[in-house]
Amino acid sequence: MDNLELGVIGNCAIAALIDPDATIRWCCFPRLDGDPVFCALLNGSADDAVDRETETGLFGLELRNQVRAEQAYLPNTAILQTTLYDDAGGVVEIIDFAPRFEQYERVYRPPMFIRRIRPVQGRPRLRVRMRPRFNYGEFAPETTQGSNHIRYMSSSQTLRLTTDIPISYILEEQHFGLERPVSMLLGSDESIQSDIEGTTRDLFERTLAHWHDWIRSLSIPFEWQDAVIRAAITLKLCNYEETGAIVAALTTSIPEASGTRRNWDYRYCWLRDAYFVIHALNRLGVTKTMEGYLSFIANIADDTKDGRLHPLYGILRSTDLGEREASHLSGYRGQGPVRIGNAAHNQTQHDVYGSVILASTHAFFDQRLAWKNTLEGFERLESLGRKAVIVFDHADAGPWELRTKAEVHTFSSVMCWAACDRLARIARQLQLPDRMRRWQRRADRLHAVICERSWNAGLNSFVSTFDGDQLDATLLLLHELDFLPGDDPRFVGTVDRIGTHLKRGDFLFRYTTADDFGTPDTAFVICGFWYIDALVAVGRPEEARALFETMLARRNGLGLLSEDLDPENGQLWGNFPQTYSMVGLINSAMHLSRKWEAAF
Repeated sequence: MDNLELGVIGNCAIAALIDPDATIRWCCFPRLDGDPVFCALLNGSADDAVDRETETGLFGLELRNQVRAEQAYLPNTAILQTTLYDDAGGVVEIIDFAPRFEQYERVYRPPMFIRRIRPVQGRPRLRVRMRPRFNYGEFAPETTQGSNHIRYMSSSQTLRLTTDIPISYILEEQHFGLERPVSMLLGSDESIQSDIEGTTRDLFERTLAHWHDWIRSLSIPFEWQDAVIRAAITLKLCNYEETGAIVAALTTSIPEASGTRRNWDYRYCWLRDAYFVIHALNRLGVTKTMEGYLSFIANIADDTKDGRLHPLYGILRSTDLGEREASHLSGYRGQGPVRIGNAAHNQTQHDVYGSVILASTHAFFDQRLAWKNTLEGFERLESLGRKAVIVFDHADAGPWELRTKAEVHTFSSVMCWAACDRLARIARQLQLPDRMRRWQRRADRLHAVICERSWNAGLNSFVSTFDGDQLDATLLLLHELDFLPGDDPRFVGTVDRIGTHLKRGDFLFRYTTADDFGTPDTAFVICGFWYIDALVAVGRPEEARALFETMLARRNGLGLLSEDLDPENGQLWGNFPQTYSMVGLINSAMHLSRKWEAAF
């Protein structure tokens, strides 16, 4: 696989990435951070010369003598349609989805994928390549079969494929003439109690209706509706709904740039990233996801004994995320290592206190939420706020998670200020005037120190670290976080300086100084959106609109974005799909779009 032209399907329990030829190349089971039973995405070669006959870790549907393929989502859904054409006029339509709908007053979201295959024209000949692997590519499964199913087994789990395709054709990977619609259900080792075609049709129709209803509930901007809807669905698919966690991406170890070892596992919940996700979804009216995440971080706060928060957690709140390498996978385009776990979980990142408090603030003000915060909840947040006051001027790894450098990062300090500022606002809402004044005094003191230590008059800009002279893109968030008004000359100067020093063509780097792995080679997608939002804030909307259209053009063919892109050729790099990037798209569209009232 030499690019990220992939679609994602899922149901907030599991997810899969599918290439333009309808091959599932990535899927973790039985949940978003599980064993990648389909791992071909991370088992490539540097010259993309993988032998398709021997390639493993995939679930392919191969049309004999295929000449082209088309792929699109069914509108306003997470259901993917792929159409394959052969050289004799044969046409096959493949519908891929994960069941998701409300049933018995709860959401039905089993660890299951469904593939519905229909001959559209001619008598196309198809073969199924079902080649799962276990333990990160190490083991091929044992198989047993029944009359309509195949079980793929390891010592730790079993997958069951149920189908009305002849079982022997699948086991032998033989081509067969597709004369009627057929279906395939892949999931846990549970039998299907009704006919296969009727079951998959019912699950399809109910899943289709569910996504249509979900989209109708969104408050979307007037312009760029398709882009925002696709971004919103993608963010939802990165939500592990059972616990409320939101993963940063669905993959591990897709490198940030070619030829680097910047390969990280993003299948975990970063407190910083998740705050931005739920803030964007709240702007769209997705309140249930916010409630789930608020419950997730409330449990984290309950778990915290000494007031210290980790930067990231497993989707079940695990903090045991030690980093190791999967030796049986060669990596994306052969560019390993493939990592499991993320050493950043033990880093010191002081912005986490602001991230949790900013997210929790919604529960004290948003009347739509059934999940309400209380005085007890406020007091729990106050303990995090007191920690923020202590550490705001202490060195940490910063928002970019530097592994060998610790400094007092402006963004971390501003997030600690935001923690105090929001606690003052919550205290006012709860009619606690003494506490409101106490937190406001703390916020004012932190604000003054940050302005003194992070403002560089010679550069006419805020800088990345206290008393420093370098820039990074998080400074563009000073207005978004309410630290400075958009017309403050210091913010205007900062935006100008960042545009001069971090912009490469139409794209923005997060920083340009050397880090633990050298100088960055690719632009960081969300930084481009932050720059667009900052341009709007300082009164340059036309420039912002032009850049926004440029960023939209860098999405893949299905409207998705990864973490990074090459500023020279626009190629996507980094883990995929990246929640940060999709958040940036939504926020910029909301800032830029004409109002509905002014559109007619």
